[in-house]
Amino acid sequence: MRRISAALAALVLAGAGLGAAATTAAAAAPAAAACPTGWGSGDKGTVGSSIIPLTDVRAGQHECYDRLVFDVPGGGSEIGHYVGYVDEFHQLASGKQIPVAGGAILEVRVAAPSYDPHGGGAVYPGRAGQPLPGVDVSGYTTFRDTRFGASFEGETQIGLGVRARLPFRVIQLPDRLVVDVAHSWTSTG
Repeated sequence: MRRISAALAALVLAGAGLGAAATTAAAAAPAAAACPTGWGSGDKGTVGSSIIPLTDVRAGQHECYDRLVFDVPGGGSEIGHYVGYVDEFHQLASGKQIPVAGGAILEVRVAAPSYDPHGGGAVYPGRAGQPLPGVDVSGYTTFRDTRFGASFEGETQIGLGVRARLPFRVIQLPDRLVVDVAHSWTSTG
């Protein structure tokens, strides 16, 4: 009987040790990234106009989203914009359809011309219907394509091809506008 009691006690102690080890291992394992939620896929925008030109467009990848940044040095933190999903991407003024690859198209309009409003020369070298200069989104989780639409009456238009109609946000920062498109609708990475 003593042997059975001793064996049971050893099993209970061993089980407690395994439970503690499992708890320690779980605590040491990296947690899945908590990705932002609540962005939505509805149109976003603010009124604003500027004669400050757009100088650059850049793209970046993050754990939970892909990012497009519009640089407008001197534009402050109130850069007018419109960002929304469209069924087809049509060039400002002409209405000409510009094909954009991806499962959905996000149209971005920034209240900053791509040209010098005083001299008319190009500041940002985008060309209608062409990919954005210096922006390569191959291998991105969400982004599929970028197309320059037009710069007309102080507004620059970009077509952003994305994997699907996913939630996005627009962030106003000093001298830049940021568009983030989530990798998924879920709250974890």
